[in-house]
Amino acid sequence: MPRNPQFKELIYSPTLLLAFGFGSGLVNKAPGTAGTLTAIPFWYLLSNLSLATYIMIIYLAVVTGIIVCEKASTEVGVQDHGGIVWDEFVGFWIAMCPVSPSVSNLVVGFVLFRALDILKPWPINWLDQNIHGGFGIMLDDIVAGLVTALFMAMLINLEFL
Repeated sequence: MPRNPQFKELIYSPTLLLAFGFGSGLVNKAPGTAGTLTAIPFWYLLSNLSLATYIMIIYLAVVTGIIVCEKASTEVGVQDHGGIVWDEFVGFWIAMCPVSPSVSNLVVGFVLFRALDILKPWPINWLDQNIHGGFGIMLDDIVAGLVTALFMAMLINLEFL
């Protein structure tokens, strides 16, 4: 039976704690946006690492996310529960990979990533509807992050950022 976990459950379950973005996914309105906002301080820390280390951490976050999101979905009884926001964390980190920390980069990257994640243009919508399980939960946000990263790189090269 589908259910919404309570914050106290997250404290006792590392799987739910991570999948629900340290509690950010428990908000009633726009949990994906709350999850992405919560990912910002982590991105700032990641952005100070070498590119190779940043990419390695993203890789580990993707692999961990596939496992954790699958387990959390099973535990709460909902495939891709709206409160599962680890995919937003990782997608946002991917989106911001090509840029250095600045207010303008943060605002543009955040808006682009959230727009792609919410509107789900093709192929993101196809992936969201057709690929399931932990991999499916992660994949549409990974692609939204990759598309955002491409746009961010283009904006930098065109000197708009």
